[in-house]
Amino acid sequence: MSEQDFSQEEEFSPSEEQTRLIAATGSVTTGGRHQIHCLTIIGQVEGHYILPPQNKTTKYEHVIPQLVAIEEDPEIRGLLVILNTVGGDVEAGLAIAELIAGMKTPTVSLVLGGGHSIGVPLAVSARKSFIVPSATMTIHPVRMNGLVLGVPQSFSYFQKMQDRIVRFVTDNSRITGERFRQLMMETGELTMDMGTSLDGESAVSEGLIDHLGNLSDAIACLYELIGEGGGGGGLDNVLPGSGTGENGAPNPSGKTL
Repeated sequence: MSEQDFSQEEEFSPSEEQTRLIAATGSVTTGGRHQIHCLTIIGQVEGHYILPPQNKTTKYEHVIPQLVAIEEDPEIRGLLVILNTVGGDVEAGLAIAELIAGMKTPTVSLVLGGGHSIGVPLAVSARKSFIVPSATMTIHPVRMNGLVLGVPQSFSYFQKMQDRIVRFVTDNSRITGERFRQLMMETGELTMDMGTSLDGESAVSEGLIDHLGNLSDAIACLYELIGEGGGGGGLDNVLPGSGTGENGAPNPSGKTL
């Protein structure tokens, strides 16, 4: 095979390149009025152990470098995070959520289908969050697979992990810690678990999600944030409104708590 033939085989049209990117990473960069990156968080958030091949997963080792690249790329003006996840590994989910919350690039999240368990911190990590009316979000206590020792230290470890989730959610949304814990410990709603399942309207009324809306609403909001702050990474593009959360922690989301 000649070098010319080889180079022709390696070349992709813009549409083919986008298709290849979606298949490989579940994300794509669009070129509308502003260049925005769409990141999907679907299935189960995979932790330090590889899940069976039949599971649809979001891998943190793929997502984290993407987020760094998006923050550093001046051509990308905003990030749209679309969620349809059952949850997954707590530490992997919180790691992704913390990165999104700390970005200076304007960010908007949209919950479709479900944003359950660790999907809740991921949904609220963006500067503005949306949920469609038919979507649901399940809030429940932390659980662990594998060997659990019946000692006080195990309970303390669970409590600290739970506190990390509650702190992050309350710092990046309008719900209070007391109300979030009430929803988490509800015993009369789920048949096989403790917790609460919220539909789109309830998630907004509880202060967990900012707005009820669809894809066009989320994109319009992202364009508005880009217009306010200039978009793109870098210290000169910090959006106004950064403050502190319920616990006095930094609130990079800029949301009113």
